Amino acid sequence: MMKIEEHLLQEDENLVAINKPSGLLTIPDREGKEISLKQILKIKYGDIFTVHRLDRDTSGIVVFAKNEEAHKQLSHLFEARETIKIYNGFVLGSPFQKSGTINEPIAEHPVKKGLMTVYKKGKESITEYEELENFKLYSWMQFHILTGRTHQIRVHMKHLGHPIVCDDLYGDAKPVFISSIKRKKFNLSKDEEEERPILSRLALHASKLKFDLDSKTYELEAELPKDLRALLQQLRKNK
Repeated sequence: MMKIEEHLLQEDENLVAINKPSGLLTIPDREGKEISLKQILKIKYGDIFTVHRLDRDTSGIVVFAKNEEAHKQLSHLFEARETIKIYNGFVLGSPFQKSGTINEPIAEHPVKKGLMTVYKKGKESITEYEELENFKLYSWMQFHILTGRTHQIRVHMKHLGHPIVCDDLYGDAKPVFISSIKRKKFNLSKDEEEERPILSRLALHASKLKFDLDSKTYELEAELPKDLRALLQQLRKNK
């Protein structure tokens, strides 16, 4: 089980902020077969209240309230868009416009269960994006989401024609191998029979979160996980 101390970003009497690893549910799903971050925190803190969530495969900042009053206030901040939420991630290819705003409503897919889609009668959804580095095959991006819809960045980037790398719902789900980005010949080590991917999970990370609570300003930052750092390093090296 995940050690909370290794992922703890900030804690006080009102809240606990965690740098969630990829692959871990924020809250229990309907089946309830898998352990979630909320359940892990409950073991340590007892009562814990969900404020917002991240997709299972997205890593980064998640905040939980430690009491009902803080939960009420934090939930209001998120609903009233009084938070600044910054994500980083890799997309396939490179957007024609290097920065811009995607203002496209999002709704549940009419046929495919669990999928979201751009739909004119959906809920207002706004994503600001900026390309930070272009590696031809992939681009390293920054996203500022002004609304908090399910799968928002993933749906908007698919709509733009540049889905998030390794996205199994809205992209091609293909893992990234070093051999595909190295210009020189790539050789497997003697112990390996086949190449292991350098990245095989959704390339999206909730990196910064800022809000005011009880006249205190919280500026949370979650460093990039090892897999995203490794890919960024390799892409820079082989640019």
